[in-house]
Amino acid sequence: MKTVVEKPGATNGGVMIELRNLTKFYGDTKAVDGVSLAVRAGEIFGFIGPNGAGKTTTIRMMGGILAPTSGDILIGGIDMAGDPRTAKKIIGFIPDRPFLYEKLTGVEFLRFSADLYGVEEEAFLDRSARLLKQFSHDEWGNELVEAYSHGMKQRLIIVAALLHEPRVIIVDEPMVGLDPAGIKMVKDILRGLADGGTTIFMSTHTLAVAEDLCDRIGVISRGAVIATGTVRELEAVAETREADLEAVFLRLTREEAR
Repeated sequence: MKTVVEKPGATNGGVMIELRNLTKFYGDTKAVDGVSLAVRAGEIFGFIGPNGAGKTTTIRMMGGILAPTSGDILIGGIDMAGDPRTAKKIIGFIPDRPFLYEKLTGVEFLRFSADLYGVEEEAFLDRSARLLKQFSHDEWGNELVEAYSHGMKQRLIIVAALLHEPRVIIVDEPMVGLDPAGIKMVKDILRGLADGGTTIFMSTHTLAVAEDLCDRIGVISRGAVIATGTVRELEAVAETREADLEAVFLRLTREEAR
């Protein structure tokens, strides 16, 4: 079976995320191996792979948390290495394990987050109230974060990432800890943001979410992207007639592991 990966320039419309031969070593271990991808404005791009495949390392480099060993990251045409401050201003970053100041109330944490991005007070008051209500969090805004469940903390960190109205959202496992109602809520909100032109790069282990929500999907295995495309295109690459992302994923990653 031959795997196919799109060339970074082979996209229509404005490219908001571009990775060029991105590589990361930890000592002698190559965690990310020459990843090249392009994601268009308004697209939801899913990033899937086995544990240890390099998903989180790639996402942390995209968010400016880790420096790549080599390669380039462009966000909205801005070089993350050359101008990280400007690049980060247009990113909403949602990690898989959010760190929250638990002795702050939800609103206090949001104000802290908004201050980091220079959000004006009037805009903060309007956006925080609207987003807290949208995420069914408005009744908890003045409670200490330490009283929140894991799912509530996850929703709060998503709200914090949206306060400065980023043009790009980079999210690692957005549905962790959410109940079915919370998953549907987040899916609907992410789709609405993408329909409004926001670009979303989403790593997930939940293949059903990726299949339902993402416009295109990239499969990473052993640090390298082995295929990208729509679910139907990935089916063709995997040479399977099973219209199921799980079957496609298992076929692609098993073949790569041989």
